[in-house]
Amino acid sequence: MKFTSSWMAVHGLLLAGLIVATGCAQPKKPGGSAGNSTEPTAVVEEEAVVVEETAPAEDMPAEEKPAETTEAPPTPEEPATAETEKPAAAVASVTPAGEDGKPAVAEAGKVILGSDELFTGIPGDGEKVTVEEIKAWLDDPKNHEPLDFELPFGMAKGATEIKGVDKNPLTRAKIELGRQLYFDPRLSADFSVSCADCHHPQEGFAKHTQFGVGIKGQTGGRNSPVSYNRILSDKQFWDGRAGSLEEQAVGPIANPIEMGNTHEACVLCLQGVEGYKLQFDKIFGRMDIEAVGEALASFERAIVTGPAPFDYAEAMKPFEQLDPEDIEADEELKASYEKVKAGVEANPLSDGAKRGMEIYFSEKGSCSACHVGANLTDEKYHNIGVGMDKPEPDVGRFEVTKDEKEKGAFKTPTIRNVASSAPYMHDGSQQSLEEVVEFYAKGGHPNPTLSDKIKKLDLTEQDKKDLVEFMKQGTTGTFPKINPSRLPE
Repeated sequence: MKFTSSWMAVHGLLLAGLIVATGCAQPKKPGGSAGNSTEPTAVVEEEAVVVEETAPAEDMPAEEKPAETTEAPPTPEEPATAETEKPAAAVASVTPAGEDGKPAVAEAGKVILGSDELFTGIPGDGEKVTVEEIKAWLDDPKNHEPLDFELPFGMAKGATEIKGVDKNPLTRAKIELGRQLYFDPRLSADFSVSCADCHHPQEGFAKHTQFGVGIKGQTGGRNSPVSYNRILSDKQFWDGRAGSLEEQAVGPIANPIEMGNTHEACVLCLQGVEGYKLQFDKIFGRMDIEAVGEALASFERAIVTGPAPFDYAEAMKPFEQLDPEDIEADEELKASYEKVKAGVEANPLSDGAKRGMEIYFSEKGSCSACHVGANLTDEKYHNIGVGMDKPEPDVGRFEVTKDEKEKGAFKTPTIRNVASSAPYMHDGSQQSLEEVVEFYAKGGHPNPTLSDKIKKLDLTEQDKKDLVEFMKQGTTGTFPKINPSRLPE
């Protein structure tokens, strides 16, 4: 597998010290836009038929959860100083390659993950893809070559943290097969629930309900996590019980309150679909639940968000430290500056979002204590007090590790595109980002294992509004357009 980060190839030189900040501010999902931008609900090329049932694998009974006792969170890179390099080289690490503020265009032969082209489906007409169309697709060697890919501007800062593709290389054929499986309710026992029902593109790759709703209308006790930007994450679920995206992908299939199936029955069903059998045989040389997980994981790893306004604002910071005359005198530096300037102008932060950004990345907001790195999450587990006032609270990570210090701790969700996936927190108890900010401002809910990163915040009402504005408008990038149809006959 080969991957690069194009204009971010030397991101460690400057950007590591600029962007690695974001904090224990909120858990995953809102709905609504703010400031000058519109909420980027992921676009699907055709209206999907969404069954009203789905539950996140979050709700798997404790006895079915694989025990995990160790984790290796990503180690932040040490920021380099601009003094050690030529100005043009320093700024190159934060310069988007695209023109006029548009996302970068991949180099020849390379693919930017999150590109619409990866999700259009097998070429052809009609709601269903035919066996003949599948055979033609599989006969093209290009669809089986490991992708030489890049991450989009912003997310590219995490190129060194990519997970899973060493063991499960991305190919167009795998991504396409995973797309089909993701939207196919035939994975469930009664053909009523698909992965997309709890993690739908039109709902921020999550579900706008407090809990996921599964087979026969059953619900669990946890909110549906988002399924984008998973390429920078290894352990999955709110409690991190799945050691890989592949393991997570097949968990809900056998969960009695989600898809209500068994792995054996699911594979048997897929074997009865000629279009699926052709693809599994050609791509994996086998058809088993592990191959199902590999295909689904490939699709989800390809779902990556585009640049957000704050990415461009951060890219401008190195230039602000330079003398304008130095920029003007250096052609390479000036060209880089003009590209970044175009990006900032095309993706402006509102005044409120600018103020909120300052709060977010400072001690005043303390958001950067947990929501850190390219995907704005430290991939760790923290007890912030949510639900700990209940008689029998959800103990989260403790169920996996049995470590008393992790009672009530849950995985830090990404803040990217957070305005698309309300409600929030592991239990979906907070309906808006405004509620989330209020919860953090008061210092969470006191309990014996409350994280030491949680403290009361001295925020004015305007500060709170600005912080929400930044999370809604400043961290919102594009979602890829994904075709929910064109499944095998």
